[in-house]
Amino acid sequence: MEWIMGVCVLIGILFMSWWFVWNKKNDVAKGKIPKGNSGWPLLGETLDYIASGYSSNPVSFLEKRKSLYGNVFKTRILGSNLIVSTEPEVNKVILQNQANFIPAYPKSIRELMGEQSILKMNSTTHKKVHTLIAGFLRSPQCKARITKDIELTVKQCLASWTHQIQPIYVQDQVKKITFPVLVKVLMSVGPGEDLDFLYREFAQFIKGLICIPLKFPGTTLYKSLKAKERMVKMVRKIVEERKKVVTDNNGDVAVNDVVDVLLRDKGEANSSSRLSPEMISQNIIEMMIPGEETLPTAMTTVIKFLTDSPLALYRLQEENMELKKLKANSSDDYTWSDYMSLPFTQNVISETLRMANIVNGIWRKSVQDIEIKGEKIGVVASNNHYAPFGGGPRLCPGLELSRLELAIFLHHLVTTYSWVAEKDEIVYFPTVKMKRKLPISVQPLNA
Repeated sequence: MEWIMGVCVLIGILFMSWWFVWNKKNDVAKGKIPKGNSGWPLLGETLDYIASGYSSNPVSFLEKRKSLYGNVFKTRILGSNLIVSTEPEVNKVILQNQANFIPAYPKSIRELMGEQSILKMNSTTHKKVHTLIAGFLRSPQCKARITKDIELTVKQCLASWTHQIQPIYVQDQVKKITFPVLVKVLMSVGPGEDLDFLYREFAQFIKGLICIPLKFPGTTLYKSLKAKERMVKMVRKIVEERKKVVTDNNGDVAVNDVVDVLLRDKGEANSSSRLSPEMISQNIIEMMIPGEETLPTAMTTVIKFLTDSPLALYRLQEENMELKKLKANSSDDYTWSDYMSLPFTQNVISETLRMANIVNGIWRKSVQDIEIKGEKIGVVASNNHYAPFGGGPRLCPGLELSRLELAIFLHHLVTTYSWVAEKDEIVYFPTVKMKRKLPISVQPLNA
């Protein structure tokens, strides 16, 4: 029996030796691939990556490899061979160069998003969709309507906090603000059965974004795919009904949401860039992700950081109280520009996005061998270190909407309520979250 175990150990050692030798030779054959380590067979360095995400120093995975290999290094995570760049100048080139670098994501994300995903659109189609949505969100009519919708939702949600059993869990509660607002912007669905259905199914869908990519009954990915199918069926029905109205009226119909905007696509029939009802439906689901994931995280972490920074909270409250008094004296409604022109508030939002690093990586695939930094690039004064909304042609079209929603949330929170937060910390895997969902006790300021 012992000799069998000995043979197994020997085979294991030989296999590991072959793996590391093969990787080394393979790297040499490929030429100027950055230095690094592919880690263990199959697993790569995934376990180290996950461990750092749950630690008090989430960038330890990057720091260790930067010290060993430099700002650009190779690794293997989540079953993918990767070249990781922590060099701002390199990242700028990658984000702005769609010809040589295309979006690439882990297998679980690719499975969930599908072939018609906005993440996989070619540059022409993506540019068209980006332009249509960004133009709609910048229109004065849209800005005025969205501002009122966000204000109403924020006020209702914050008011409910004081009537709930304390503490309340911020990470869960703020989704009741962000998700309904975004769904209304996308497809004009308000409170009711349809919104409840989407909220419930989307919570299941989002679980599969970063998971083990096994697709059979009972797995996370399988459940997420089924949830998406149910949502697409519902959204497709709305899109088809809306399309019929547009056709019956020869396009002479008011544009109220993103579905309306995308249905006015003038691409040629049967063209690959033409936005079909199925493509619109699939991508409307994807566009809901910020309402369930990134924006709630930003709102939660800003409360965490303000709790830890009393002076910043005082200055934020002071600035917003001035605006509140100004509006009370004039009896004018708040506008988009009122919120966006608060300098310290916008600085708080920027610093939150920088410190929380809510989107902790942007995935791209090189379509050909390319050398970005054959020699040292001189240091230049730039903001390339700060890119919370991505960059280049795929810059998030909803970046101003996100900032507006955060500004409105902060304004009504700090001018109406006070809170005491319990001890909590940020974790960075699989996505950025508070470990305990940030429990706080809330009360009105005049209480």
